[in-house]
Amino acid sequence: MKIYTKTGDQGETSLFGGTRVRKSSIRIDAYGTVDELNSHIGLIRDQVTDSELRNELIAIQNKLFTMGAMLATPEDKQKLKNGQDRLKIDLIHQEEIKFLEDRMDAMNAVLKPMTHFILPGGHTAVSFCHIARCVCRRAERITVELADQEAVKQEVLIYLNRLSDYLFVLARKLTMDNKVEEIPWKGE
Repeated sequence: MKIYTKTGDQGETSLFGGTRVRKSSIRIDAYGTVDELNSHIGLIRDQVTDSELRNELIAIQNKLFTMGAMLATPEDKQKLKNGQDRLKIDLIHQEEIKFLEDRMDAMNAVLKPMTHFILPGGHTAVSFCHIARCVCRRAERITVELADQEAVKQEVLIYLNRLSDYLFVLARKLTMDNKVEEIPWKGE
């Protein structure tokens, strides 16, 4: 199977269901940014040795692929002509959102209370978390813009919001685990 199809050479691509759109479409920007986020989470996963955390990050990456499929499927194309769901995958639900919340609660339980904004950095894994957090926030903003124009499942927006918080807490936890100093922002 060839990777290149030449069907996008004129600046268009197909959504799931066959609709052709410009590559500059907000929908393409939304799921493209989620794909970028997924790659950054892969960088985080490559930096950690804890197998439980690596598996957690793989689960998140899988959910981001699911999210990409959800964003690539316009509402009018979500059902096949026979009424069955076009996406035959486990979509993002409240359980995945709760998983992120539970993981944040567990990490926060061992962290010192935060009294200041902190500067990103201190360790490669921590820096990758902050980069991923920023990309996640961008994905969220773009997806909110898409939701202002077209139907987007609420769970997608909530998941992105929680995931950016999770990445911040993970950065703090990796700072502690790697015994590096959190540098507070002094606002000078």
